Amino acid sequence: MLATLLIALSESLIFLIVILVIVLVLGMIVAGMYNSLVGRKVETENAWSQIDVQLKRRYDLIPNLVETVKGYAKHEQETLERVIQARNMAMNAKTVGEHAMAENQLTSALKTIFALSESYPDLKANQNFMQLQEELTGTENRIGFSRQHYNDVVANYNTTLQRFPTNIIGGMFGFRPVEFFQLDEGERAAVRQPPQVKF
Repeated sequence: MLATLLIALSESLIFLIVILVIVLVLGMIVAGMYNSLVGRKVETENAWSQIDVQLKRRYDLIPNLVETVKGYAKHEQETLERVIQARNMAMNAKTVGEHAMAENQLTSALKTIFALSESYPDLKANQNFMQLQEELTGTENRIGFSRQHYNDVVANYNTTLQRFPTNIIGGMFGFRPVEFFQLDEGERAAVRQPPQVKF
């Protein structure tokens, strides 16, 4: 009788240990998936902040460019207002999609302002204008690299989030796919090249 009781306790203890090990292993797997999603989400946010830094630099250069052009192209008020309006719209964008649309419009507006230099030779020769144009071109390149990095990180995060069984864990903890920073189809070819003025 005592032997039977010891065997029953022993079997219960083994069963309990097996259950605890299974729960522990499953808990570690869930924690690993959760931590992976958190890491990729933070990486995505960091990549967006790098784009944001470059966009802020761009926004800060634009008023100086507009002021420089104003002195030479007094009859181009509509073009200058379009650039400022596009800048303000880009600065007030909230989502990645809104940013992409606003940045496309801003890039287009900047191209028109650089095209003005062809009509105004004194502006074209102005050192301040040339320096601002060069700084904006460099900033455009950095924005392009930052945008590419951001989209790569978003692709990794979204892929991880969609894979099984991570998709279950992601859904349980409220992880959502992140939007890519995409250009409008009509703007893709134009934006690939930074705005340039031939002197």
